[in-house]
Amino acid sequence: MAAAVACGICAASGATQSGAKTTSADVPTAQKGVDLADGGHCREALPILRKAIPSTSDRQLKKKAGLATVRCGLQLKQTEAAVNALLWLNREFPSDPDVLYVTTHAYSDLSTNAALQLAGSAPFSVQAHELNAEALESQGKWDDAAAEYNQILKQQPKTHGIHYRLGRIILSKPQTPTTIDDAVKEVQAELRIDPRNAGAEYILGELSRQAQNWDDAAEHFTNATKLDAGFTDAYLGLGFTLIYLNRFSDAIPPLETYVKLQPDNPTGHYQLAIAYNRVGRRDDAKREAALQKEAADRIEQAGKRAAEPPQ
Repeated sequence: MAAAVACGICAASGATQSGAKTTSADVPTAQKGVDLADGGHCREALPILRKAIPSTSDRQLKKKAGLATVRCGLQLKQTEAAVNALLWLNREFPSDPDVLYVTTHAYSDLSTNAALQLAGSAPFSVQAHELNAEALESQGKWDDAAAEYNQILKQQPKTHGIHYRLGRIILSKPQTPTTIDDAVKEVQAELRIDPRNAGAEYILGELSRQAQNWDDAAEHFTNATKLDAGFTDAYLGLGFTLIYLNRFSDAIPPLETYVKLQPDNPTGHYQLAIAYNRVGRRDDAKREAALQKEAADRIEQAGKRAAEPPQ
């Protein structure tokens, strides 16, 4: 994995060499560091690169030096040097394809290395079980992930977040007659351990909404928004629920918050238009209806572009 990432970074670094213009003052330092890095001499190159980048005037050379610093930092396992170079590159060249490519691979490599270090140094720790469970969950291996989460509860029964994730797994699996009850038990167990888990409140809100227990749904969604001010889905769920309860004035604030956080989602504009219309705010309702149509049109056009064959 690390070798593949290093090759990817090397390719990106090399791709920037064409068209680079350097000054005579820059060449002995920055270019020397890049040349050493390209030749595999990272131990000699890294200190030169770190000193040269701030004083290098040519932007193409600065970028090449930054990319080489990332590559050498990873190769030498000098994480701080690699991360600092990534942060600098993304600040100085925020939309550059080479920088974005290297950033993607570098952070993936750093993540893999950290996971391997955790597995090697503390293979039976709660953190190792949790990392394994997350990986299994992302692969849809629900039973294996649940086994890892349950192992954590055996070691540390009051670990935050584990019952919540078990509840989420239950809801992800094919539904059985006991699915909802089993999920509710896990999520409620989570809230007994961690009363500030906004995700657990949201799940209870969604399950109540689906069961048409609207008052309970409104309470749980409200709790979720209070616990996490950026929980967009909770604002939408709360607004939708309050509209169903004919509490149109109460529905407006959470829906207004939602459309501010998610302006490109037509659903929020549609629900807000309903609420505005029902309280007599006709102009606001028309505005939101227009925004809903614009957002839906953008999604449709994006879908069409994605479906078009490459030229």
